Amino acid sequence: MVLNYIWIAFFLIAFVIALVKLVFMGDTAVFPAIINSTFDTSKTAFEISLGLTGVLSLWLGVMKIGEKGGVIDIFARWLSPVFVKLFPEIPKGHPVVGNIFMNLSANMLGLDNAATPLGLKAMERLQELNTRKDTASNSMIMFMVLNTSGLTIIPVSIMVYRAQMGAANPTDIFIPILLATFFSTLAGIIVTSLYQRINLLNRTLMLTLGGASLFVATVIWGFSQMDATMMDLVGTTTANVMLLTIITAFILAAMRRRVNVYDAFVEGAKGGFETAIRIIPFLVAILVAIGVFRASGAMDWLIEGVAWFVSLLGMDAEWVGALPTAIMKPLSGSGARGMMVDAMTTYGADSFVGRLTCIFQGCTDTTFYILAVYFGSVGIRYTRHAVACGLLADFAGIIAAIGICYLFF
Repeated sequence: MVLNYIWIAFFLIAFVIALVKLVFMGDTAVFPAIINSTFDTSKTAFEISLGLTGVLSLWLGVMKIGEKGGVIDIFARWLSPVFVKLFPEIPKGHPVVGNIFMNLSANMLGLDNAATPLGLKAMERLQELNTRKDTASNSMIMFMVLNTSGLTIIPVSIMVYRAQMGAANPTDIFIPILLATFFSTLAGIIVTSLYQRINLLNRTLMLTLGGASLFVATVIWGFSQMDATMMDLVGTTTANVMLLTIITAFILAAMRRRVNVYDAFVEGAKGGFETAIRIIPFLVAILVAIGVFRASGAMDWLIEGVAWFVSLLGMDAEWVGALPTAIMKPLSGSGARGMMVDAMTTYGADSFVGRLTCIFQGCTDTTFYILAVYFGSVGIRYTRHAVACGLLADFAGIIAAIGICYLFF
C-alpha cells in the first residue's frame, strides 16, 4: 500500500512540475524528456533483470549445494539463539536462518551480485512461514531493514571509483563509511524492534550487539594501521577469498554427504531464470516512477530548496552538494552511483563534497529497489511498516555520514 502511494506521488509531482515549467517557464522539452525517461527506465529494468539471471542461477545453485550438504543447517543452529530474538516468528533451527546469514555476510563484504540471489532465497523461505501470503511478515520486514541499512565492512567498489577519479588516497573514506553504515544498521534494528515490540534489553542481544560493536572497532583499528595500498589489497583479497571459501566449503560438505554436487547445482540454478522473470514487473514499476521524477526536474528543485533553507538557518550548506546521492540511494543504486561520480567530477574526488557523496553511497542501500525485488519475488503487496523502518535507517545513516565527514575531513 505504501509503495502504491509513493508510486502515484512520483507521477503526480512530476506532472505538476512539468506543467509549471511549460506554462510559466516556456520549457517545451520537459514533457518529451519525461516520456523518453519512461522508455529508457523500463528498458533498464529489463536489462537489470536479464543481467541478474546468470548471477541468480549461479548463487541459487550454490545455495542448493550448501543446503543438501548441511551447511545451511549448521549456520541455522549457530545463529539460532540470536535470530530467535530478532526473528521470533522463525522456528528455532529453521534453515532460513542460514540463508539470512549468508545474505548479510555477502552484503558486509560488498558482494552485491552475490547478496541479491542469497536474499531472494531467504525471502522465499520466509514466505513459506508467512501465514498471510500477500502481506509482509515481521520477519520479512526485519530482514529487509537489515538489508537496506547496508552494513558494509569492505566498500571495495567505492574505493575503486575514487581511484579512477584521481583521489590521492582512495581509501580515506573507508573508516567513515564503516562508522556511518554501522549507525544505520543499529538504528534500523532499534526502530524495527520498537515497531514489532521486540525486547532488545536481553542478555543475548546485548552481548551480540556489544560484540558487533567491538568487532567493528577492531576492524577500524586494524585498517587504520595500514597504508592506502595495503588497505586496498587486504580489502579486495579478503572479499574474494571469503567468497571462494564459501563455495568450496559447500562443495566439500556436499561431497562428505555423498551428494551429487553437479545435479544439486543444476536443480538450484533452474530457479534463477524463474526468479528473474518474476521481478521484472516490479522493477519496471519502481524505476519508471523514479525516472519520471528525475526527468521532471523535481530532484533538482528539492536540492535547491534544501540548500536555501539551510542557508536561511545560518548553517553550513557545503554538505548539500552531496545530497543528490543521499536522496537517490534509497531509490536507485545505479542512479546514486552516477550522482556520486558526477559529484567527484564536479567538486573533485578529494573535496569535502566528493568524500561525503562516497560516504552517502556506502552507508545505506537501495530501499525501494530491495522492496520491489525482494517483496515482489514472493508476491507481497502490503509492506506494512517496512518502508518507514527502512527510510528511518537510511536517514540515520545520512545524519551519521554528515557528522562523521565533518569530523574526519
